[in-house]
Amino acid sequence: MGRGDGSGRIVSPAGADDSGTGILHVDMDAFYAAVEVLHDPSLRGLPLIIGGRDGRSVVSSASYEARRFGVRSAMPVGQALRLCPTARVVPPDFTRYRAVSAQVMDIFQSITPLVEPLSIDEAFLDVRGVRRLWGSAGEIAALIRRRVREEVGITCSVGVAATKHVAKMASTASKPDGMLVVPASRTQEFLDPRPVGAMWGVGPKAAEALQRRGIRLIRDVREAPSEALERAVGPALGQRMQDLARGLDPRTVETERVEKSIGHEETFDRDIDDLDLLRSELLRLADRVGVRLRSAGWHAGVVAIKIRFADFSTLSRSVSLPEPTDVGQRIGETAVGLFGQIDRRDPVRLVGVRAEKLRPAGASAMTLWDDDEDQRRLEGTLDEARARFGVGMITRARHVGAADRRGAGDPHPRPFGRE
Repeated sequence: MGRGDGSGRIVSPAGADDSGTGILHVDMDAFYAAVEVLHDPSLRGLPLIIGGRDGRSVVSSASYEARRFGVRSAMPVGQALRLCPTARVVPPDFTRYRAVSAQVMDIFQSITPLVEPLSIDEAFLDVRGVRRLWGSAGEIAALIRRRVREEVGITCSVGVAATKHVAKMASTASKPDGMLVVPASRTQEFLDPRPVGAMWGVGPKAAEALQRRGIRLIRDVREAPSEALERAVGPALGQRMQDLARGLDPRTVETERVEKSIGHEETFDRDIDDLDLLRSELLRLADRVGVRLRSAGWHAGVVAIKIRFADFSTLSRSVSLPEPTDVGQRIGETAVGLFGQIDRRDPVRLVGVRAEKLRPAGASAMTLWDDDEDQRRLEGTLDEARARFGVGMITRARHVGAADRRGAGDPHPRPFGRE
């Protein structure tokens, strides 16, 4: 199985059997770093860390030259530089990344209308309906790799398979700059020897829980009693994993993505141990979340918070709401309540608020009494004022002067979650 640094990479030879396939997963290689090399060719071949230059920043991405030293995304930049002292640190330029991403997505759309972007640098494509135009799935994958390289100037890796899950695993195994084709008849042969952690959607904690029970390979998942999987990861995930381990994945390529979450987070310039200030910050972020929910026409069924402490350890808490809402005040009160459940009182470097389980506004059952009616009316008025005078000009009185007290470098918190 390919690793994050490119070792263990496996690829298919030209003309490999692609019978029964039609789903492609295309993933750009070290995308942010590759775009920076496009912008400044003198960086080519150097170990690159994409992140802030101050010691409190984390790695957004790293070139493969840096990854071979153990540098990984989300690692503190200071730690990354200790692992790779010769690395060049380049601040991220998301405007540049979005522009290059648009070029890549245009190439995908020129080949098939069935494109499902997963993020700025990866997408699923269903090419079964365009084979008369472009050839077999493997030929289309080779065409995409060639066009991305020639027209954009960066490389990508492509997995070709009968299902989304196997295509995603295949692209990972072929990175960087490779293509792996898994014909439908050899799906089980491909899956069985791979570690459980290689399954798309299986995180480190779930993999560890399975490994403690001797379930280390996908073959083990396939052959394990359902009860053993349920005890390790719960009934829902256990059944899902067993289906995927058997090559069963009915998911289709969705051209219209439903937003999964809306959130904002803030990293402080200095660690904060003032509980009142942290609660105020959660309320401020919740207001921003509410604005985005209302502008997008969504209600949230779940509120989640993220707290990262000075030692970079991170805790998350979430709760389902009695009624879905788009009211920042309600989201903020819920976020503060979740924060109160965290016993640890170490200094905090980052807080975040996220709205999850989104549904269209008005899709919920009507209630006889709306506890948030007055607050919803107030926040609607604030939305109108912001639209007229600008976002930065209108805020709640409780937030005035908070930026100085919290030591935040950016007055506009960074969004997180799917845009």
